[in-house]
Amino acid sequence: MRKTATRLADGREIIYYDEGDSVREEVPDLRDLPPAAPGSELRWDPLRREHVILAAHRQGRTHLPPSDECPLCPSRGDRLTEVPSSTYDVAVFENRFPALSGAEGRCEVVCFSSDHDTSLAELGAGRLRTVVDAWADRTEELSARPEVAQVYVFENRGPEIGVTLHHPHGQIYALPFVTPRTERDLDSARLHRAETGGDLFADILAAESAGPRVVLRNEHWTAFVPEAARWPVEVHVYPHRAVPDLPALDDGERTALAELYGDLLRRMDRLYDTPLPYMSACHQAPVNDPGLRELSRLRFELFSVRRAPGKLKYLAGTESGAGVFSNDVAPETTAQRLREV
Repeated sequence: MRKTATRLADGREIIYYDEGDSVREEVPDLRDLPPAAPGSELRWDPLRREHVILAAHRQGRTHLPPSDECPLCPSRGDRLTEVPSSTYDVAVFENRFPALSGAEGRCEVVCFSSDHDTSLAELGAGRLRTVVDAWADRTEELSARPEVAQVYVFENRGPEIGVTLHHPHGQIYALPFVTPRTERDLDSARLHRAETGGDLFADILAAESAGPRVVLRNEHWTAFVPEAARWPVEVHVYPHRAVPDLPALDDGERTALAELYGDLLRRMDRLYDTPLPYMSACHQAPVNDPGLRELSRLRFELFSVRRAPGKLKYLAGTESGAGVFSNDVAPETTAQRLREV
């Protein structure tokens, strides 16, 4: 894989990850872009003890444009986009409408392919391996920034869960704080270690590996529906070796992740008669804290709001208001269906 970094017209960075060894010809961004959007603001909620990001400038971001106006497709002729090159394998660039910017972090867009009409599930293990390597490379670089406390990699697909661009892509947030979800998970891991002397994530993996909720397994990874799944389709993907983040994966683990992850996405798409809307969250350890990194474990969580053909799960009052989830689909049923498709 060859990595090439350059700048867009307004100074934002763009990085190409090419699967061949040939040198990429630098193509300038010829757009006349306005100055970068103003920075966001972090506010502190004293009741929940959580940060809230205020980013009012994002109200004007591009929303579900037609395919011939997609800003993530490669530039061709007079049609200039966020990607100046006429072709690419994987491209990563700073978001033009970031939720975080400047001293408060960084937001990046990860384009999985120049093909507007494909999906991560359809790209094959080779391209997925390139994506994994790009995720790892960006995690390593962003983790070195002094303001960054955690790097969060994620993908949203489908307008049902709020996607504003159809082009196959994900995002990376370099956060100046540790997320509330991570803090809560690590509190649980710390308590579990104090009570049992064990590793919470290793013990979860061991318990699920012996049960009926395993969907897929290979030499390095296991995908399973958790016993207390909150969503009608929810799958967690754990590495067999305890690693804190994507850069810590070795070559074999990265290839095995690409193979299993693609298989899982294709199975999810076959559940119903339409591509499954989903969110995929990559949980990585906080940076620069050896104690938290030792306690953490890299893992993926994928979930969907679709509960049946033509039916979506909407959060009820107890879920949105009180945080008490109710699932209409048994986790064992979801796991069996994913194995069978």
